[in-house]
Amino acid sequence: MVESLERNTALTLSHERAAQTSNGYVMLLVIVAALLLAVFGITQIETSDFGGVLVAVGALTAGFVAGGFYMQQPNQATAITLFGAYKGTDRVTGLRWVLPWLWRKQVSLRANNMISERLKVNDLRGNPIEIAAQVVWRVTDTAQALFDIDDYKAFVIVQIEAAVRTIGARYPYDDYEHQEVTLRGNHEQVGQELRAELIARLVTAGITVDECGFTHLAYAPEIAGAMLRRQQAQAVVAARATLVEGAVGMVEMALDLLSAKGVVELDDERRAAMVSNLMVVLCGERDTQPVVNAGSLYQ
Repeated sequence: MVESLERNTALTLSHERAAQTSNGYVMLLVIVAALLLAVFGITQIETSDFGGVLVAVGALTAGFVAGGFYMQQPNQATAITLFGAYKGTDRVTGLRWVLPWLWRKQVSLRANNMISERLKVNDLRGNPIEIAAQVVWRVTDTAQALFDIDDYKAFVIVQIEAAVRTIGARYPYDDYEHQEVTLRGNHEQVGQELRAELIARLVTAGITVDECGFTHLAYAPEIAGAMLRRQQAQAVVAARATLVEGAVGMVEMALDLLSAKGVVELDDERRAAMVSNLMVVLCGERDTQPVVNAGSLYQ
C-alpha cells in the first residue's frame, strides 16, 4: 500500500519542460514595422479609402505585440501557463516574447545561502544541545517549485529545521572514548549526511542542496556547566595517566641503570622506598624539598 501511495504521488509531480517563446528583438522589429504602417496610413487617409484601415491594423498590431515582452536575467527562468495549464519554462536570457494572454512567473535559479535558527535538540544520549546549520540551495525544476509546493521558500525553511533535528538526534554530541561518530568530532561525515537528508526532503520541490554544515554546535545552557566540569575532569585524568606512565618508565630506567653500573646495591625494602620517593618527585605538582642524609644508607 505504501509503494502504491508513493507511485501515485510520483505521478502527480510536475516536471519542467521547455516553453515555446520567441526572440524579443525580432518582435521589436515587428512593432517598428507596424508603427511605420500606421504612419503610412495616416498620410494616406485623405487620398485613399484604405488609409484608416492601415492605421487601425498598424496600431492594433503594435499594441498586441507590446503586451508579450518580458526581460530575463542570467540564472533566471520564466514559467509559462495558459489558463492554469503549464506550458513550459523559458531559460533563455535577454528580451523574450510570448503571446500576451500567456501568464508568466519568473523564478530565480541563483544559489541561496540560508542560516537556520538555533534549535534545541536532544542528541543520541538525550543531552540537550543547541544546533544551527548553514545551507546553500537552489531551484533546479521550476515546475515542481511553483506547482507542487505552495511556497517553496517557506518549505525550504521547514525542511531544514526538520533535517537538522533528525541529524542532531542521530549522533551523540561527543564521545570521550573516541569510539563513535559524533557531531563535534566528525563534521565532514555528519555534514554529508545532513546534505543527503535535505536533498531527499527537498526533491519534491525541485530544489537541490549544494553545500551545508553546522554553524553552531554546543551544549544547552542548563547542562553546559556540568559538561564543562566533566570535560575538565576527564582531561585531568588523562593528563595524570600520561604522567604516571612516564614516571613509571623513568623509575624503571633509573633502577636498571643503578643495578647495571653497580652504583648501589638495594634490597627489596630499600628498592621500594626509592621507587616511592621517585614517584612522589616525578608525579607531585609541587617542587620537592631535598633531605640530606648525613648518616649511613640505612639511617
